[in-house]
Amino acid sequence: MPEKLVRDRIPEIIRQDGGEPRVRVVSGTELDKLIRLKIVEEAQELLTSGEDEEIADILEALEALLVHRSIDRAAIDDARLRKREERGGFEKGFVLETSE
Repeated sequence: MPEKLVRDRIPEIIRQDGGEPRVRVVSGTELDKLIRLKIVEEAQELLTSGEDEEIADILEALEALLVHRSIDRAAIDDARLRKREERGGFEKGFVLETSE
């Protein structure tokens, strides 16, 4: 199984179930990359399953990235709102078929 970032309690849960997890602790740029990979992994799971639970997993991973990068949530919300004002949201369901 390839290495992947897991939730903090997963090693403990594996041990409680009688397993012997091999884990290592990462930080810095490696942690940043693994969190970004986790976001992509969870987004793929959402795409496949469509389950609301996957949205929670994506939000948890995004929150971890904000904390890791010391990004203020308000700054992200400001950027989101600025983009919404300039380009709109996604609520209307427009699909671009061509851009001639």
